[in-house]
This record gives sequence, C-alpha cells and structure tokens, in this order.
Amino acid sequence: MIGFYPACAGVERMRWLITGGCGFIGRNLIRILSGEPGTAIRVVDDLTVGTEADLAAALPLDVQRSDRRREFNWMSGVVLIRGDVRDEGLAVQAADGADIIVHLAANTGVALSVAEPRRDCSINIIGTVNYLEAARHRNVRRFVFASSGAPVGECQPPLHEELPAHPVSPYGASKLAGEAYCSAYKRSFGIDTVSLRFGNCYGPYSGHKSSIVAKFIREALSGEPWNIYGDGRQTRDFIFVEDIVDAIRRGATTAHIGGETFQIATNTETTIIELAARLQTILSRHGVAQVETRFEQPRIGDVLRNYSNVRKARERLGWRAAVDLDDGLDRTVKWFIERAPQRHD
Repeated sequence: MIGFYPACAGVERMRWLITGGCGFIGRNLIRILSGEPGTAIRVVDDLTVGTEADLAAALPLDVQRSDRRREFNWMSGVVLIRGDVRDEGLAVQAADGADIIVHLAANTGVALSVAEPRRDCSINIIGTVNYLEAARHRNVRRFVFASSGAPVGECQPPLHEELPAHPVSPYGASKLAGEAYCSAYKRSFGIDTVSLRFGNCYGPYSGHKSSIVAKFIREALSGEPWNIYGDGRQTRDFIFVEDIVDAIRRGATTAHIGGETFQIATNTETTIIELAARLQTILSRHGVAQVETRFEQPRIGDVLRNYSNVRKARERLGWRAAVDLDDGLDRTVKWFIERAPQRHD
C-alpha cells in the first residue's frame, strides 16, 4: 500500500470501476472524478503502459493498491488493482458493488493491431466481453465503452452513427466487435451500455502515447525529426482530453441512452501538415527549435480522411467540445515541457 486519501464523509457515494485507468484518458478521468465528494474509484490495469506512479502523479494525494489475495473494499478514493482484462474471474470480483463500469483498457492503435492482430483481438474483444459479463453478473447499471472512428473505416466524412461499418484495420474490427457486444448486452440483458467513438485525443498525461501529437512533442523536445506517413494531407479530428472526460461523465450518468453509440469529436477536419505547422508555431513560442519534417511511405490500415458529425452527442448528451485546437496544443506542450527539462533548443 502506498497511501490512501478519503473523500468527504456523509455524502452518497458513486462507485466507478475504470479499466485501463493508468492510461492517458484514464488518469485525466480519475483526476477529475477524484475531486468529487463521496466518489469511490476502483481501477483495473495491467501497468503495461501507464504505471502506479503515473496514476499517483495525476492525483492530489496517493492511491491505495490492492491485489487478488484479499477482499476488495469500496472506499471513497482510488484503489488500484493490478490485473489483465482477459482475467474473467478478476473482472467479476472487481465489478462487485460498482455503479458504473468505464471500459478504457485496450490494445490501442492501428499499427499495433496490424503487427499482432491476434493479440489485439484477445485484449479488445475478450476483455470487453469479460467486463460486460461482470456487469451482468454483478448488476452494474451502466457500462461505458471507449471506441473510436476506426469501426467505420474508409468513408466519405463526416463520420456519424448511422454509417455502415467497414473497418480497414484489425483495431477497427475489434472495436466494432466491442460496440456490437454492447448493443447485444443491452438488448439481451438490459444493461445500459453506451459506446463513445472518440476522435484523436491529445492532452496532458499523454507522455507514453504513440499518437501523433504526443509523439511530435516528444520528438521536438529531443531534437528529433518528425516523420509524416504519406503526403500529410490525410485528416483527423483532434479532441482535447478534458472534452473526452466530459463526454464519459455524461455517458455514464445521462438517462435513457442505453444501447446507444455517440461520435465524440470536434466536427473539425485538420490535415497532418496543418497540425505540424500549428504545433511548430506553439513550440517555437515556448523556445523549442524548428523541427525537420520527413515524409515516409503510407502505413497499412490508415484512413485518409476522418472527422465526425457530433449532432447526436449534442442533442442526447448535451455535450460539445469546448477546447479549440490551438489552446489544447498549447496546454499539452506546457505539460510536456514541465516534465522534460533536458530539451534541445
């Protein structure tokens, strides 16, 4: 045990089980939830990406650690359980007493799924089914599934919830399977599942991420060149992590949305070349030297255009992105610089 901090006494508690909570989105979500009086948070993570120290660093005080050798207790605060989402017994045990499951744990990214499609399948599909089963057997009332635009695949944007799905990568296929199981568990077992298709998320606590914003910032601070795959005209919908957290909280608590899928993005199309230029301007403002840009061959499984229509999320969740790209990039760069004193100017 490395410590524990209580929430305020005398307040009705909301019990959150968050898989993958030591990851980028998880830490931002837990940082915000942990400030709410009476909230109890149980995290399941195998610590292959984020670490216990990463989670503790995102919180105002320390985290309590637990394991399979003893009973898990719900307390107002954060408890970390080290485990693999493919462990079905752990899933049922961890879900006992939870009000909400937020399933963030996943094998993330197109490249990893192309390199190891079987592993992608086992983590993203079996792991999701394990926690849906845990919700069913432990009567958890709401299940929020972290998805992406990858299930839709190559299409004419903007992406929306009614488009037919034609994934072009194993990652997209495994996320589509997760959405399908969420739909099935709502209709077969009455679990209020909610699938959130996140845009390209960036922001603080993304130090370990291989996504383009985090990667470019790390490389700039190390004096390394930027590699752009293809001609750089491919587009993405970049969304700041605090907007993602707001969508998760609304997805977890809004009534009458069980079984639904929502696009969570900014409805803005940005090319990789434009992202690089805007990021370079912000880095220069913080004293970071210009970065050499190189163009490489396109990657297998990458879609050319990607941005989302978010009308459904606006109307049903009352949600919209609040942070614009330049502001979000500036806040992200500041976070990286604060933690990387040996940068190359």
